[in-house]
Amino acid sequence: MNELRLNPAMKLSEKLFSGIEMLPSRDGYGHGLVALGERNPNVVVLGADLTASVRADWFAKRFPGRFLEVGIAEQNMVGIAAGLSLVGKIPFVATYGVFSTGRAWDQLRVSVCYPSLNVKVASAHGGISVGADGATHQALEDLAVTRTLPNMNVVVPADAVEGKKATVSAGEMAGPFVLRFGREKVPVVTTEETPFRVGRAETFCFGDEVSIVACGAMVYEALVAARQLRAEGIDSRVINLHTIKPIDEKTLVSAARETGAVVCAEEHQIMGGMGSAVCEVLARHCPVPVELVGVLDRFGESGEPNELMEKFGLTSREIVNAVKKVLVRKGGQK
Repeated sequence: MNELRLNPAMKLSEKLFSGIEMLPSRDGYGHGLVALGERNPNVVVLGADLTASVRADWFAKRFPGRFLEVGIAEQNMVGIAAGLSLVGKIPFVATYGVFSTGRAWDQLRVSVCYPSLNVKVASAHGGISVGADGATHQALEDLAVTRTLPNMNVVVPADAVEGKKATVSAGEMAGPFVLRFGREKVPVVTTEETPFRVGRAETFCFGDEVSIVACGAMVYEALVAARQLRAEGIDSRVINLHTIKPIDEKTLVSAARETGAVVCAEEHQIMGGMGSAVCEVLARHCPVPVELVGVLDRFGESGEPNELMEKFGLTSREIVNAVKKVLVRKGGQK
């Protein structure tokens, strides 16, 4: 842990590289719903036949009168949530990301974002690490199709602790939200004391040669990569860009100016996702060499989560390679 110049203000896990706790980020959604339900009687939750899988059952058991099981009718669920928001409720809807942001995209666009209603969408089971359910259930395009929607906020928590904070924050803020959660257990890198604010990226690790920008499960992979790079004499900055929209332009531009090279890592298609959003910012304000780590224009497939992350190039190894590649480009600039 001392090998990296970790940001002490982030108060990360003391077991970052040894004996770290493993939890799925969707657990944070379940805990966040219960916390919100205890604070605000207007919080309601809707399910679409996958209630236990997305952890919404924790809220349903605690507040059965404020939970509605819609069944396999995701488009109808979003429409109902829109109506509930118009009478003062704060509805959270949850199902797998391929359904909540894909099948119900038209309802999100017209019924939620166009009138800017206070509807919160949990996009669960995001990414390739869904595993054996395969391509039809692995949301790899959800960030691209939701961040283009006007008025929509898009957040990808790094772990379960941050997932709870993101859920609570969404419930306390006005407007549409998409919260992306994973199925598989991932390292819990943050703590209750780690700062979190929607729209603000957090610098987890200081470095002067290259900036690694990551979200979701790839944040831990970025820290592992930074540790390996540090051992090789390469000083990397690691930024947790949990909020894809509204994006923190100030932090990204400062990082690009100070390090001169950027690598983006996400469990999503490289087209249209977090990396694309970062490139849009840097193209306008500070063009520097950028390399993208993500899914390369293909659908997922069935397999064990860790095997799929390896096969699709979503590990610290690919981040290390991308850093070395971008540093060559940086060194070749005139």
